[in-house]
Amino acid sequence: MSFTVLCQDGGSRARGGELGTRHGTVATPVFLPVASKGTVKTLSSADVTELGFGMLLANTYHLYLQPGLAVIEKAGGLHRFMAWDGAILTDSGGYQVFSLASLRKVDEEGVTFRSHIDGSEHRLTPELAVAFQETLGSDIAMVLDECPPFDGRRDAIEAACERTLRWAERCLKAKKRADQDLFAIVQGAGFADLRRHSAEQLAALDFPGYAIGGLSLGEPKAATLAAIEATVPFLPAGRPRYLMGVGSPEDLVEGVARGIDIFDCALPTRVARNGSLFTATGRVNIRNAGFGQDMRPVEPGCDCPTCRSYSAAYLHHLFDARELLAYRLATVHNLFFVNRLMREMRQAIVAGDFAAFRKEFLGRYRTTDEPVRLAQKRKWLRKAASGPEDT
Repeated sequence: MSFTVLCQDGGSRARGGELGTRHGTVATPVFLPVASKGTVKTLSSADVTELGFGMLLANTYHLYLQPGLAVIEKAGGLHRFMAWDGAILTDSGGYQVFSLASLRKVDEEGVTFRSHIDGSEHRLTPELAVAFQETLGSDIAMVLDECPPFDGRRDAIEAACERTLRWAERCLKAKKRADQDLFAIVQGAGFADLRRHSAEQLAALDFPGYAIGGLSLGEPKAATLAAIEATVPFLPAGRPRYLMGVGSPEDLVEGVARGIDIFDCALPTRVARNGSLFTATGRVNIRNAGFGQDMRPVEPGCDCPTCRSYSAAYLHHLFDARELLAYRLATVHNLFFVNRLMREMRQAIVAGDFAAFRKEFLGRYRTTDEPVRLAQKRKWLRKAASGPEDT
């Protein structure tokens, strides 16, 4: 992997760059669609390519349990198995394991957990997390980390940070593939001093890239942004910065402003399947009765395949009739919207007017009400704790 910072915004930490992988070069900042089980839900790999994405995220936890690493290895690796020619970043599966609070037990050596599918017992260690991802053959792999709850006790979060550091060192020692890069993960919840300590200690280990983890777990947005600000200054300037699990449009803009290069999140595809579509002025619920007679596209002026061909009334009908095409068309629109947003931000950084772009976007984009958002997030996290289907 190679990473080059090509330009920097004068009024913020926003920067544009290029991330080189053995499966192509990706312009940054970039958003990665989530293909936890080897597919972006409702879409084919060709669909994702046609939408303009050159990189996506897959999840080791899900693929290890189903269909199993032996099947993917027999296929020649994850790229061939899912017919994807672009780059792949794989999560270690640590977050999914730690989200199964009632089904796992952590110790210094690793984590013992029970499958949410059939209850079978499994073991995940830093060494196995690396070996599993090397079998998958992703371009970028992630270390195994301990992901504490954002609102946990300080002593527990501090202990998780130290264990994450020790596990990161073990992951480095276990790494064998020369054609796969390994990223570290900074933890520390909402404690600025722990975030700084974690970032500095991991930076000293000289990883090719660094992720900020433990966020988007139901904390207020202000706390998320504060944690990013407490971390970024202490990460190496010449290495990519990856903000895990953050993907609402307003958060993408704010993350880029704070120097983030890579994002991933299931939110754009998950809310699409629930009828929530992104527009220039905020999310709209296509299920609302007002769209039943609207013959315009859901976002006038949008050039996505959905808006080019179908009316809001048709999408409303599909959702109302529970037709499967509804989920596909909504997903296409939301991913197109996010990819366009990332392209516009890159262009604004190059042009030197990102600050104006950020102000204009946030001025017109209506965000979800904070109490409503937090309630939705808590509901989703409770569901994920019983079986992480789309995390």
